[in-house]
Amino acid sequence: MRFAAASARPTADDNDRYKWIALSNVTLGVLLATLDGSITLIAMPDIFRGIHLDPLQPANSFYLLWMILGFLVVSSVLIVSLGRLGDMFGRVKMYNLGFVIYTVASLFLTVDWLDGRSGAMYLIGFRVVQGVGAAFLLANAAAIITDAFPVHQRGMALGINNIVGVSGMFVGLVLGGILAPIDWRLVFLISVPVGLFGTVWAYLKLQERSKPRPARIDWPGNISFALGLILIMVSVTYGIRPYGHDTTGWGSPRVLALLAAGTAFLAAFLVIERYAKAPMFRLQLFRIRAFTFGTLSTFLSAIARGGLMFMLIIWLQGIWLPQHGYNFTETPLWAGIYMLPLTLGMLLVGPASGYLSDRFGSRWFATGGMIGSATSFLLLALLPTDFPYVLFALVLFLQGASMGMFASPNRAAVMNSLPTAERGAGGGMNQTFQNSAQVLSIGIFFTLMIIGLASSLPATMAAGLTAHGVSGVAAQRIAHLPPVSILFAAFLGYNPLAHLAGPHVLASLSATNYATITGRSFFAHLISPSFRTGLHEAFAFAIGACLIAAVASLARGGRSAAATVVAVGPLARERRAAIQQ
Repeated sequence: MRFAAASARPTADDNDRYKWIALSNVTLGVLLATLDGSITLIAMPDIFRGIHLDPLQPANSFYLLWMILGFLVVSSVLIVSLGRLGDMFGRVKMYNLGFVIYTVASLFLTVDWLDGRSGAMYLIGFRVVQGVGAAFLLANAAAIITDAFPVHQRGMALGINNIVGVSGMFVGLVLGGILAPIDWRLVFLISVPVGLFGTVWAYLKLQERSKPRPARIDWPGNISFALGLILIMVSVTYGIRPYGHDTTGWGSPRVLALLAAGTAFLAAFLVIERYAKAPMFRLQLFRIRAFTFGTLSTFLSAIARGGLMFMLIIWLQGIWLPQHGYNFTETPLWAGIYMLPLTLGMLLVGPASGYLSDRFGSRWFATGGMIGSATSFLLLALLPTDFPYVLFALVLFLQGASMGMFASPNRAAVMNSLPTAERGAGGGMNQTFQNSAQVLSIGIFFTLMIIGLASSLPATMAAGLTAHGVSGVAAQRIAHLPPVSILFAAFLGYNPLAHLAGPHVLASLSATNYATITGRSFFAHLISPSFRTGLHEAFAFAIGACLIAAVASLARGGRSAAATVVAVGPLARERRAAIQQ
């Protein structure tokens, strides 16, 4: 019997093969989850045309915002809970279930037969279901990799996984730009065969290397956390919309009530977790210095870069590409293509920094990555609005390389700091901070941009329109449209003034004035000064967040993992066991 049991144990060769299988499958799952977070951004005009709904009408802004943010919100809310369920019932089991949910939701998204608002609600509903599947994948991915790889290779493995995942956000932009003009349903259909392949592969090949520890589900904690996070994230969607005569809604009773209620639920959640016998959110983990400061760095870096993609897309689509001869309908695809240097920087530097951090430690790599990110934001702010592309590409490459230098070592340091039994919950907590920060970052970047536009754009636009034959009343109406509508018009690849002015105003213009106002450069020249003001404010915020993240990364300490075991009550023994693996 002893001989039979010993022969059943995995050999060194089996372990070596399995770790690469686990990394390949989990990386595929994370790539799909992050790719679908962005693929709809560029495809949005084609999606709304396909369901015959104008997303720029004020009454329809809800559908536009939730098509963008619904996926991120639900994945952020559920990741901690699903990571904890992975610890309790098996990480591979939860991960595999995520592949099934994700693939089925992707299939249903391709068969939307409804039009108008009903069609939009159908898509939003199944995007939320797709986000649930993505949350299962993201919550357990890092823990599965950490279980499969020895300590001296985790930085490299987690680096590959993390960087491919982050790159998926930018690859999604290009795929959306290519597929959506052919048929908007293809942006969802492409995930179905890949998801089906990944599902079968995961069920056949992934092994449960952790020891599940069944426990009671912390329902009060789960519910209070979910409600608190949802309410705060919903407040972000209303905060960037106008309220009354204000350009943003942050002072509206609705937003204030949502923020207050969300904060109250999160405060209740912290109290519940302190006394719960089987808490969802293991507050004891914050006694581990590397985990605490690594997670803080994760949150701050995501705050700094979460809204960057939107700002770059608007910059390219609304200003730079039209000024360089691209039709507005072509700008979504080309915006994705011109942002590829950022992805290239991440793909080249991320795995390498993860490998090197395994040998030399993660502290200085992660800190240097955040300093590099701050530098790249400063360089972006120094570029003229109509920049030479070579300089823009170099700065994007630096930004991507800096993200890669930070993300891989930081994730490895966080996961290596966790006891074996808490990797699912701890990894989910870290991922939740990252995803939540991305949603908050979008709200912050858009708010700063809207404030910058509102300071001077109305007067500039009114003067420009009246100078080209638009009546004073019509010019004032267009100029005082909510700045967020103007930003979304540029973001969606519409001809902004042709769409916002409307056919009645345009029909009254002479042929020359019509051609000028709807031409490629008129809107870009009008918006550039105001856009630059808002962009500088957003980038200044990002620089501050990156520098604070660099300080947090330094604060986690420079000693080796074996030397930084801290007393965390019942976690101490498991912490030592994790380090010795």
